[in-house]
Amino acid sequence: MNDLGSSKIVEIFSDGACSGNPGPGGYGTVLRWGERVRELSGYAPQTTNNRMELMAAIAGLEALKRPCRVRVTTDSQYLFRGITEWLGTWKEKGWKNSRKEEVLNRDLWERLDALCQRHHVAWAWVKGHAGHPENERCDQLARAAILSGSDEKAL
Repeated sequence: MNDLGSSKIVEIFSDGACSGNPGPGGYGTVLRWGERVRELSGYAPQTTNNRMELMAAIAGLEALKRPCRVRVTTDSQYLFRGITEWLGTWKEKGWKNSRKEEVLNRDLWERLDALCQRHHVAWAWVKGHAGHPENERCDQLARAAILSGSDEKAL
């Protein structure tokens, strides 16, 4: 995780879910700045779990009205490793992965990359379904979005 110093930061917790993979999907995001908390969720009728993991982080970062110091916490190794390890190489190699194939979800990776240029972002990974309160809440929001078949913000 990058060091953000001692100034107050926005914490974003994110999770995505899919009923079938691919299938109907949802994401949940919790933003916290001091005592203020905001919850976001979204739905897509036909998607993948990885796309919903990306959308959860994107939704949180897009909700910020000005550049901020941010810590994004996810339980997704795909999101965490993609943004902290793989993204630079993908861009250098013309959006090809290690197998020289097109990077999946490039549209969302580019969107997330642009948001990371706007904010000072540190990334953290937590084990999913292990009792982390904010991660569990994000999972609840994502699953509720799938069940409702609607969202707060159209995808």
